[in-house]
Amino acid sequence: MADTMQGFTARHIGPRLRDQAEMLKFLNLKSLEELTEQTVPNSIRHKKNLDLMPTLEEHEVLEELRQLSESNKVYKSYIGQGYYGTYTPPVILRNILENPGWYTQYTPYQAEISQGRLEALLNFQTMVMEMTGFDLANASLLDEATAAAEAMTFSQRVSKSKGQKYFVDENCHPQTLAVVQTRAEPLGIEVVMGSPIKFEPNESYFGVLIQYPNTHGEVTDYSQLTEKCQGDNVIVSVATDLLALTHLKPPGEWGADVAIGSAQRFGVPMGYGGPHAAFIATKQEYKRQIPGRLVGVSKDKNDQQALRLALQTREQHIRREKASSNICTAQVLLAIMASMYAVYHGPEELKRIGKKVHQLTGRLKASLEKQGYQILNKNFFDTLTVQTGDKTQEIYQKALDQKINLANTKNKMLSISLDETSTEKDLLALAQCFGAKLEQEPLSISSHFLRTSPFLQQAVFNTYRSETEMLRYIRRLQEKDLSLTHSMIPLGSCTMKLNAAMEMLPITYPGFSQLHPFAPVAQTQGYQKLFSQLEALLSEITGFAGISLQPNAGSQGEYAGLLVIREYHKSRGEPHRHICLIPQSAHGTNPASAVMAGMKVIVVQCDEMGNINLSDLEAKATEHSQNLAALMVTYPSTHGVFEEEIRKICDVVHHHGGQVYMDGANMNAQVALCRPADYGADVLHLNLHKTFCIPHGGGGPGMGPIGVQKHLAPFLPSHPLISMGGERSFGTISAAPWGSANILPISWAYIRAMGAEGLKQATEVAILNANYIAKKLDPHFPVLYKGRNHFVAHECIVDLRELKAQSGIEVEDVAKRLMDYGFHAPTISFPVIGTLMIEPTESESLEELNRFCDALIAIRQEIQEVINGEVDRENNLLKNSPHTMSMVVSDQWDLAYSRERAAFPLPYVRARKFWPSVARIDNAYGDRNLFCSCGVLEA
Repeated sequence: MADTMQGFTARHIGPRLRDQAEMLKFLNLKSLEELTEQTVPNSIRHKKNLDLMPTLEEHEVLEELRQLSESNKVYKSYIGQGYYGTYTPPVILRNILENPGWYTQYTPYQAEISQGRLEALLNFQTMVMEMTGFDLANASLLDEATAAAEAMTFSQRVSKSKGQKYFVDENCHPQTLAVVQTRAEPLGIEVVMGSPIKFEPNESYFGVLIQYPNTHGEVTDYSQLTEKCQGDNVIVSVATDLLALTHLKPPGEWGADVAIGSAQRFGVPMGYGGPHAAFIATKQEYKRQIPGRLVGVSKDKNDQQALRLALQTREQHIRREKASSNICTAQVLLAIMASMYAVYHGPEELKRIGKKVHQLTGRLKASLEKQGYQILNKNFFDTLTVQTGDKTQEIYQKALDQKINLANTKNKMLSISLDETSTEKDLLALAQCFGAKLEQEPLSISSHFLRTSPFLQQAVFNTYRSETEMLRYIRRLQEKDLSLTHSMIPLGSCTMKLNAAMEMLPITYPGFSQLHPFAPVAQTQGYQKLFSQLEALLSEITGFAGISLQPNAGSQGEYAGLLVIREYHKSRGEPHRHICLIPQSAHGTNPASAVMAGMKVIVVQCDEMGNINLSDLEAKATEHSQNLAALMVTYPSTHGVFEEEIRKICDVVHHHGGQVYMDGANMNAQVALCRPADYGADVLHLNLHKTFCIPHGGGGPGMGPIGVQKHLAPFLPSHPLISMGGERSFGTISAAPWGSANILPISWAYIRAMGAEGLKQATEVAILNANYIAKKLDPHFPVLYKGRNHFVAHECIVDLRELKAQSGIEVEDVAKRLMDYGFHAPTISFPVIGTLMIEPTESESLEELNRFCDALIAIRQEIQEVINGEVDRENNLLKNSPHTMSMVVSDQWDLAYSRERAAFPLPYVRARKFWPSVARIDNAYGDRNLFCSCGVLEA
C-alpha cells in the first residue's frame, strides 16, 4: 500500500499506511474506522469533523509563531515580584533545554535508568539547602505561590498547635497572597494578613508566612519573630530569593522553619510566567512531611552508590484521600537548568552576580534620594519602592516611552527591581525617567543583614569552570538516562509520544521567552492571540464553552476543576454539597485533590471488567443526594476501556444535583472521536504534556488547563494583577495568569500542524497500536480488561499475578529486566497490583512495537525457565536484573547464565545497547539512611 499520509502528520504518526494495514489484518479488521466502531461506544461518537483552523505545514507553523512572538513587545522589565531577567548560559540552553535527551525522559520512578537527572536533582536540592541554610529540600514544586500554599498545609501538619489561623505577611507578592487564600478557604483555614513585626503568636495560630526581601524590596530582621513563634508551636515559613541569599543571611540561620521560593532567576527565562522550578526547604525532623519529590542516596545490590526517589514520593497514589498533597508534578527540566546554572557559575561567580545587582541598586537609591525622592525601603537587595506622589503616572509613562516597565503599586509609588541583566546603561535610563543624575557611589545594606556563612562548597559546584568540562558533565549525566531518543516509553496513562523539534523550537523565541508575566497586556498581543486561538481549538476538541489555561499541572487542573464545581454549588445556595464520588480505579491524585477542595471522598466500586459498578454508583448517589457535589471519573477508564455506560453514569450524578469532573489523562483516545462535553462531563482537565505533546521533561513541566460547560464558566480562575477569568471566580490557582505560558506554543503548533484529519488519525492509530500489542501479548501475558468486542482503548493491562504464584517473579523483576532489553518499563502495579499497564501512543512505529513485544515475550520465556525448575527461583536473569556494564565485564562472574544472555538477550539489543548505570537499587536502605545532598555522594 502506498503511503499517502501527508506533511507533519506523516512525521508524527509511527506506523506507515502499509504497516497499519498489516496490523489491522492481524486484528481481523478492515479499516481504522471499523476499529473505532468496535472500541468507542456509538452513543458518544462525534460524527462531525472537528472545525479547526486551517492545517499548516511545519515551516508555516514556525513562521506564524515567529510573527506571534514578534507581536509581543519585549521591554526592559523591572517589575520583579518574583520574576527577573536572567541569562541562560548557552551551554545549558543548547544541551539541556533544546536537547531531547533531557526533555523527553519520564519521571524517574525507574531509578536504575534515571541516574543522570537524579544526580542533577540532587544538585538542585543541595543548592537550595545551601542557599537557604536548611538541612533538607525537595526536588522542586510548581511555582512560588504554590510552594507557599504547600508550606501552609505543611505547617498545619507539623505544628503542635490546634489553631486554624495562618498569619501572612501583607507584603508578600500579590499572586502568593491570592493562591494561599484560595488554598486556605476550602480547608477552613483563616488567613490573617498584617505586619509580621506586629504579629503576636498565640494558640489560635499554627503558622506564619513572611517574604524576605518583601515585595517592596525591604529586608527586615525577623529573628525576634522566630523566637516568639518557637515557644508557641507556630511554624515560620519564609518566601525568599536565591540570588538575594548570596548576599543576605539565610532564613535557616535566623530561626525560620521553612523556606520557599522560585529558582527562576538561576538561568530560567521568565517565559511570561513559566515554567519555573519552585522549592521548599526545611529541617531534617520534618523529612516525612515535606511535599513533592525527594531524591535520596542509596546503594545498589553491588554496594555501589545509587540515587532514587525517597520516602513519600507518589504517596498520594498510596494514601489517596489521606495524602498530604496532590502535587506529584515537579518541574524537573527547569530544576535541572537552575542547578546547572549553579554548577556553571559556582559560589564565587554567584556572589559576584549578587554583588553587582546590589551595587547597581545602591547607586540607583543614592541617585533617587539625591533628587529628593523618598525610598520606602531602608534596607534592600535588588528592589526599591519609590514614593512618587503626583508624579507617579508621569514617570511611569516616561519609562514606557523608553520601553521600560516599572511596577506600579497603584498607591502613588513605583517599584524597581534590578537583575542579572541590568547594566550601567540601564541604570542611566532609569535615573533619567525620574529626572535624576546617576551617582557613582552606591548605598549599601546594613552589615547586620549580610551573609557570612559559605555556600556551595561541594566539588560539583567548583569543578566545571570551562565550557568543555561543563559540556562533558552534562553529557555524562545524559548518557545515564533512558529517554525517547533511545526507545519507546510505554507507560500507561502517561502518553509518552513524540515531542517534535518543530513544536519545541519556538519556546526559545525572545518574544515568548523574555516577557515578564505582569507586563502590561498591551505589550503581549502575540501571546493574547495565541491564548485565544488555543482556547478555541481546545474548546472545539472537547466541546466545552469555557477554557482556563492557568493550571500549570494536571494535579492543579483537578483541583481547579473541583473548586469551580464548589463555587457553583455555593452560588446556588448549596454550600453543603461536599460529597465527591470517586471510583476505586481512579488516579491517586483524584481523592487527594477532592480533600484539598474541602470535599469528603466516597469510593465507588468497579465490577470484574474494571467498569464503574452502576448499581453501587446509583446507591451512593441516592444515599448522598442532598450533599452530592461531584463525581470524578477518568475516561476511557484507568483500566484502558471505553465504558459503555458513561452517559448513564453522568445522568445519575446530574439527577442527584452533582457535577461530573472528568480526568483527561486518557484524552489521547478521544480527540476527534468523541467530546466529553457532549456526553455529560461538566469539567475536564487536559494534560497538555500528554495528549498535546508538551514533553514530560523528566518529570515536569506539565500543563493542566480545564474546560467547563457554560454554566461553570463564570467561576474560572482569576488573577490579582491581570484582569482575566470568570466574573465570579473562585480565586487564583497558579502564580502566573496563564500558568506556564512559555510552553503553550508547543500544543498550539501540534494542533495546527496536525489539523482535524491528522488529529483523528493520531487517535485512531493510538488505539490501533494498543490493540496490536494487546493481541500480540495476550497469549503470553493475559490482558486483564477488554471492552465490548474484546478490544481495548489506547492502553492495555497485562496480568502477571498467576506467573508470580508459579515462579516467584514479581512485576518489578520484569520491569528491571526490560532495562536489559533497552526499554523503560510500562506502569507497574497500577491500577491493579501485579500488572503492567502499557500505552504505546501513535508515535511508535511497527518495528518498535515488535521489538517491545519481542522483549516481553522473551522475558516470558525466561519466567517459564523458573517455573520449569531449570533455574533457581532467586538467582536468575530476572531477579539479578538489570545487568550493568561493570557487572558484565568484571573478572568475577558466578551467575548461572552467560554474560551474553544477561546483556544481549535478543539480536537487536547488540546494535543499540543501553546500559543501566547502576544495578538493582535497595530502596529500603535509602529510606532507613536518608541522605539528600550531593555532599554525601562526593564523600
